[in-house]
Amino acid sequence: MAARLHDELVVVDGLQYSNWNRKLFEQMRSGGLTAVHATLVYWESARETIAVIGQWLQRFVDHADLIRPVRSAEDILAAKREGRVGVLFGFQNCSPIEDDIGLIEVFRRLDVLVMQLSYNNQSPLATGCYETNDPGITRFGRQAIREMNRVGMIIDMSHSAERSTLEAIEISQRPIVISHANPTWFRDALRNKSDAVLTALARSGGLLGFSTYPFHLKNGPDCTLDEFCTMIARTVDTMGIDQVGLGTDLCLDQPYSVLHWMRNGRWARDTDYGEGSANNAQWPKPLAWLPDASGYPNITQGLAARGFSRDEISKIMGQNWLAFLERSIGPEA
Repeated sequence: MAARLHDELVVVDGLQYSNWNRKLFEQMRSGGLTAVHATLVYWESARETIAVIGQWLQRFVDHADLIRPVRSAEDILAAKREGRVGVLFGFQNCSPIEDDIGLIEVFRRLDVLVMQLSYNNQSPLATGCYETNDPGITRFGRQAIREMNRVGMIIDMSHSAERSTLEAIEISQRPIVISHANPTWFRDALRNKSDAVLTALARSGGLLGFSTYPFHLKNGPDCTLDEFCTMIARTVDTMGIDQVGLGTDLCLDQPYSVLHWMRNGRWARDTDYGEGSANNAQWPKPLAWLPDASGYPNITQGLAARGFSRDEISKIMGQNWLAFLERSIGPEA
């Protein structure tokens, strides 16, 4: 029953940063994935980001039988009908806009649908979750939020600190996302979010994508599917069934050099392990129930075993993301 249900679902993964290749696209399709939010950049400049977009345009040509671009929510439904995986673009940092607010609209016209205001560190827009002090959204940040609202680019605060996140929720005239994080009560990691943040996010109509990155999970790589689904159930009790989805944060087939780039960029000479532990110096061991993108049916099965209804499973696995995109990526009226 769960397998048949999974085949019928629109499944949306709210965040991945994988070493994209045909094998991974085939795994996503075999796992029943309908659409994925693909991270384009972390620390890259505007020019470097345009080059990455160019690489993706070539992938859409080379693997047209497996993937297609997502420019609207309707494109996700089209991907489902076609048996392909839709790919929507996002930034995990504001570095591509440099110090030019006009680049927000430029990148939106290049189909970038999501941008984080900060990635772990203090940015020109907001404070990252690894900083000791969080002064909140900056003057530039307030202007950027206004501009992102205007052009229909989604604000993501997954890697931002608490005050900055709460202020972004308050300042934005459109709901925001936390595309890949978990509650701090499940694991007290710097990247996870407090009940105060999750409550404010839900009240504003925002969306939380649950992360499967082991450093964000209870018991790390040994987190069980039941523990993960129990976390979802308890969070739904707090936020409501319409405000949650998936954001796995899968980083498949990536070498260590990419992990080093994510954590250090060009700003550090010494290795920054993140989460305050040298034990995180390598990629974590994958989860037994989600070793790669072919494992999405296991999540559907786990939610069903946890007692979620068909409609609730549909919302968690993708319909909530679909509805959020329908509301959020058009220009302001």
